[in-house]
Amino acid sequence: MRAARDPFLDVIRVAAVLLVVGQHWLMPVLASDGSTVETGNALTTPGWWLLTWLSQVMPVVFFAGGAANLHSFRAAGHTRAWLAGRLRRLVVPVLPLAGVWVVLPELLLGAGVAPQPVDVAGGISAQLLWFLVVYLVVVAVTPVMARAHERFGLGVLVPFAALAVLVDVVRFAGLPEAGFVNAVVIWVAVHQLGICYADGKLELGQRGHLAMAVGGFAVVAAMVAFGPYAQSMIGMPGAPMSNMSPPAAVLLPLAVGQLGLLLLARPVLNRLDGPAIRAFGARCTTIYLWHMPALVVVAGVMVLGMGYRTPDPGSVEWFAVAPMWVTCVGLVLAALVRVFGRFETGAGRAVPSPKVLTAGFVAAAAGLLGLTINGFSPDGPSLFEGPVPWAVLVLTGVALCTRSDREWTRAPRLQPAHH
Repeated sequence: MRAARDPFLDVIRVAAVLLVVGQHWLMPVLASDGSTVETGNALTTPGWWLLTWLSQVMPVVFFAGGAANLHSFRAAGHTRAWLAGRLRRLVVPVLPLAGVWVVLPELLLGAGVAPQPVDVAGGISAQLLWFLVVYLVVVAVTPVMARAHERFGLGVLVPFAALAVLVDVVRFAGLPEAGFVNAVVIWVAVHQLGICYADGKLELGQRGHLAMAVGGFAVVAAMVAFGPYAQSMIGMPGAPMSNMSPPAAVLLPLAVGQLGLLLLARPVLNRLDGPAIRAFGARCTTIYLWHMPALVVVAGVMVLGMGYRTPDPGSVEWFAVAPMWVTCVGLVLAALVRVFGRFETGAGRAVPSPKVLTAGFVAAAAGLLGLTINGFSPDGPSLFEGPVPWAVLVLTGVALCTRSDREWTRAPRLQPAHH
């Protein structure tokens, strides 16, 4: 098994989050008439879909999470303590975000901002919470998947790959809702790849890693060319299907291809490790949560307030403006991280009872899912169309995982794995 701290994992996790942030800042094509905001996507530019085969880095995030979760789980003294701690680390940073957005829309509307831009801002600031919903699921099943890995190794991936394909068959046969099952199946499978890496199962040498890269991307190309899958690995507005919403089986070979490239580059990536990587790594969740609100601030001032319009993507003007745009949003994000980063601590060692722990995970996941679907827009005709009840559920989930069961000291401890 690898050392507890692997610089390769730290570097690719930070790089993946920063790539997500940069991509989300550069994708929007914005314009306004003063009362409404028009939004487009720069990646709809002809030929730019190929960039998404590398820039769709959610596989990298779940892979790195799988390896890190196996390390920390095995180092923990108690399964429920580990699960409660992971929930707090992931979900506590959401609380200030929800607190701000529960009151902010009404303040903006009261200040005279038109409703449509407020709705757009509240929606895009909440929609990325889907990641935390799924990540809570993969954290919850980590103890089971770790035991499965110890018994079956890489063989665990086979039924997950088969199930992902089966789900897509049902999805494309006329039951599109079935595709959302893959939101769990695919990301648990990629998380399992990280578990395999943490135990050295992906140490295949340069030829093996090259085969992963070439084979993975070749399968992606074949599935796109001859199957029902979209060219873009990121959902595009108006496209007949999306490979991401819900996730499609094509993301599994994409993950293999990307990991092959990263493992080939591992010696170079390891040299990037240092204080900056560790500083960013300690605030990855906060950066992820607040990078879209930072965009909202800059877009509100520039697009609504000053009439700025995004140049045509790919034009000389677009490339000239992009660095200044990213710098402005980055400065706002830095200020937000400085204020709200203190919530990303995961402090405490609560050990809730099994029932309380389960209730905490269910409440937090349900609250995050409700916010993802409904956004941070003001309350609609139904109470559950607004953010308040969902934010309360998130808070309840955290609270349940903050208090210890009085009998926890009698609970069995994790036994070290034997290899």
